[in-house]
Amino acid sequence: MTRIRRLFLFLTILSAACATVPYTQRSQLVLISEGEEMALGADAYQEVVSKARVVRDPAVIQLVTDVGQRIALVSGRADYQWEFTVIDDPKQANAFALPGGKVAVYTGLFPIAQDTAGLAAVLGHEVSHAIARHGAERMSQGLVAQLAGTGLAVGLGSYSPATQIAVMQAFGLGVQVGAMLPFGRSQESEADRIGLILMAKAGYDPAASLGLWRRFEQAGSSAPPEFLSTHPSYGTRVQQIEGWIPEARGSFNPAKAAPVVKLPQP
Repeated sequence: MTRIRRLFLFLTILSAACATVPYTQRSQLVLISEGEEMALGADAYQEVVSKARVVRDPAVIQLVTDVGQRIALVSGRADYQWEFTVIDDPKQANAFALPGGKVAVYTGLFPIAQDTAGLAAVLGHEVSHAIARHGAERMSQGLVAQLAGTGLAVGLGSYSPATQIAVMQAFGLGVQVGAMLPFGRSQESEADRIGLILMAKAGYDPAASLGLWRRFEQAGSSAPPEFLSTHPSYGTRVQQIEGWIPEARGSFNPAKAAPVVKLPQP
């Protein structure tokens, strides 16, 4: 197969793999099938839960499930098998949602979320990663970078080993800082924006997210410079959220607001 034909085939595959993110309508490249992505999500979820100390208290589970189901109902993914688990780990102020609807919340998040509105902001953000297929998109970007690196290595075949190593190291750093990290930050911001809309549609005032992220900042440890981080700085995040709240408020009906309940503290 000639180089031109290989290039044409590669471009054809890329064009066929284009998708669109819900709400933001951003075009994205996804080379992983949704079935594969959901299978990977289910495997990862089972691995985490099997090693974790799962909370069995029905009252705690019900609080988290109620918020999660409200978000799930407006996510547009009725085909997901939604499942919500609470993991007892006071040191982990975190939550995650995987493709297919597998969601876990760590008890260390409760003091920062404070109530179900704060929890809705977190779950809206995490569910947004899942429905926007950010995981598959990152894997696809990694595959493209790997192909580019392989092509570069082949092209350097006539150079000395020292030159090859230097160029490949520079290429790796350029991909990481120039593409992968900014791409991660853009996904985080996109999940923030979609998450505000989801929590609003689920009956929670999106303004509650501002308090959540400010509490995260107060509780957080030192972080790397924003350009070397996969997450936006707290200042950037709050500024962006303030700009997106009016958009999200269009989906919030105060007359049908969800009850706001204090979360148990570990």
